[in-house]
Amino acid sequence: MTDLHPFIAGLPKAELHVHHVGSASPRIVAELAARHADSKVPTDPEALADYFTFTDFAHFIEVYLSVVDLIRTPEDVRLLTYEVARDMARQNIRYAELTITPFSSTRRGIDERAFMAAIEDARRAAEAEFGTVLRWCFDIPGEAGLEAAAETARLATEDGVRPEGLVSFGLGGPEIGVPRPQFKPYFDRAIAAGLHSVPHSGESTGPQSIWDALTELRAERIGHGTSATQDPALLKHLADHRIALEVCPTSNLATRVVADLADHPVKEMVAAGVLVTINSDDPPMFGSDLNNEYAVAARLLDLDERGLAGLAKNAIEASFLDPAGKTKLAAEIDDYTARWLAR
Repeated sequence: MTDLHPFIAGLPKAELHVHHVGSASPRIVAELAARHADSKVPTDPEALADYFTFTDFAHFIEVYLSVVDLIRTPEDVRLLTYEVARDMARQNIRYAELTITPFSSTRRGIDERAFMAAIEDARRAAEAEFGTVLRWCFDIPGEAGLEAAAETARLATEDGVRPEGLVSFGLGGPEIGVPRPQFKPYFDRAIAAGLHSVPHSGESTGPQSIWDALTELRAERIGHGTSATQDPALLKHLADHRIALEVCPTSNLATRVVADLADHPVKEMVAAGVLVTINSDDPPMFGSDLNNEYAVAARLLDLDERGLAGLAKNAIEASFLDPAGKTKLAAEIDDYTARWLAR
């Protein structure tokens, strides 16, 4: 079987489901932990591998929030954002919609305008220095309830606060016990302000939560959507309306959403004609990155180079990149693939 890793490494890619704090490399997490000595997060990068071993989804959320607590100053925010972009550039990620949870930082005392200035400064620097284009999705941390929803909606829509790079509005955190419909007023506000709706749904809950995201939150893409295959009518709806699923295979295994990668439902999603994109979610926490996720997808879906290029173009189609940007990046993928196959 052809080793596809070299092809994947050079393939121009976009990523649509990747978290800001969850993308912090062990080096950066250790550096932040050393800055804040009261944290229980290890300061040794090698010890983080054990720390990032999860027993279940609830444990993952607990560990994730302990890393969130390391982001305490605008300087921390800028460092994290810039270094995440550097790691993306190394994988030839040309465009990414990075999910950011501003409420987690502002409630810890970071001034909201200083927070926005930090991510925007890092965004501009990353594009100039690495060629990686970043856009933001502001998401509600579901476990923090409606107070967090109201504050996130305000930060995402208020003139003078909303950052230039913001394109979408999401909902993350645990799904069990956090029904989607209660967040409808906040999504309505964000959509009225011109933002796209991209909530997590159907990761650790059944297909009804995906229906709720579609009908109540007017979702244009679904984060994870792992349980969609349990409902044939839902799969047909997603396929007919080209509503993309942001699939994160290794994440689903690490958080015990799926018991074995071989049983991941992505095969059924593709067979049903659903627009599937491949993403890394919280890559260092799961010992992965986007290149690895493409390699996993190649095995699960029995793809060759052309198939992987098709997956990369799915992400372009489902992105909120402007039409000219989509055309340009899709052409880069086609050109790269043709040159590779002609070698």
